[in-house]
Amino acid sequence: MSTPSTVDRAFETALYDAADAALDAAASLLAADPAADAELSRRGEEFVATAWRRGWQPADLVRIVRRELDDVHVRLVAALIRAQAPDDRPRGPRWAAQLDDVPEGTAAPRTDRFSHATAVLELYRLLLRLPSLEPLESGASGASGASGESRKAGQPGRAGDPRRESRPESRALVRIRALLAKAEATGYPEEAEALSAKAQELMARHSIDEALLSAHAPSPDAPGACRIGVEPPYEQAKAVLLDAVADANHCRAVWNEPLGFSTVVGFEADLEAVELLYTSLLVQAEAAMTKAEAAQRAGGRKRTKTFRQSFLAAYAHRAGTRLRAVAEAATAETGTETDVDLLPVLASREVAVTERLERLFPETTTTRLRGAGDAAGWTEGTRAADRARVGRRRPLP
Repeated sequence: MSTPSTVDRAFETALYDAADAALDAAASLLAADPAADAELSRRGEEFVATAWRRGWQPADLVRIVRRELDDVHVRLVAALIRAQAPDDRPRGPRWAAQLDDVPEGTAAPRTDRFSHATAVLELYRLLLRLPSLEPLESGASGASGASGESRKAGQPGRAGDPRRESRPESRALVRIRALLAKAEATGYPEEAEALSAKAQELMARHSIDEALLSAHAPSPDAPGACRIGVEPPYEQAKAVLLDAVADANHCRAVWNEPLGFSTVVGFEADLEAVELLYTSLLVQAEAAMTKAEAAQRAGGRKRTKTFRQSFLAAYAHRAGTRLRAVAEAATAETGTETDVDLLPVLASREVAVTERLERLFPETTTTRLRGAGDAAGWTEGTRAADRARVGRRRPLP
């Protein structure tokens, strides 16, 4: 009978026992045996490969480690992901893009072997306990509404060549990125809102173009899915905002509150639009909230977490209304310009998205936004989202 390796003994001691004493004992074993380092790294790569089989993706893994542990653990998991990638199968452009975004650099600088071993074991404990997620890759088988409700998943649950597949970005997306960059950079809320509205208009037109191309293709596209982080604080209000953006762009979203992300289902061009616009609107909303809160304090009124939660909830609600109006207007105008009946094409894509969502999430629950009872916060949030002008500078109702 073979003698258990140092790594096996360390794992038996620490990975299945949450006590600090067990962790210290296991770290001491590893620190005293430099010959165990290679096996320790190899076993970490196996944990990463297991996470992929459980439905996790590179961005998900980095996000959960950053959420639950520290920077040293983020550097460790990034090194493992990059080391495991050449042994994995090709998984497509979205996965490859996530690999490109994995933080650069090697594992954290070592102060001593014991500290390093402790960090590795803390990371492996987390990886070992990851739940299974819904598989998002092609062929594998709560979001909020304007009312301030959010659907949540019923339960919480690329590698190969790590180089990103070459796919030229469309001119429309280049213009959209430029508009949103200007919106984030300007110090004038009215200009930021107008630029964001124009970006949404271009997104709607781009989505229609993609839908028409797909409808006439020999093999029409199928809807995909991606996960977008919804980070604290005020994650409920942020999930509402993400759902509003998804809804305006022909997508559907389901929020996984315990793991800190929403899964967005839709066609690829629409998913790209949702990722871009949500990130930009979140930056703008937080800047507007900071400014509004400063004005409240200057007036002698102290504001709290409830003010900020109410501000973001109101911003999300009103922004969703306006984004949908922009998208509907762009759809109607495009249909008139092209003399094409868009309704059957868009309806068939909506059905496809709904079917994919229901396959991924057979059961969802709906939760109502809490903590949005500050009247001043709600008013200021609505005003911040209400300054936009769209199209030919006509104010939205």
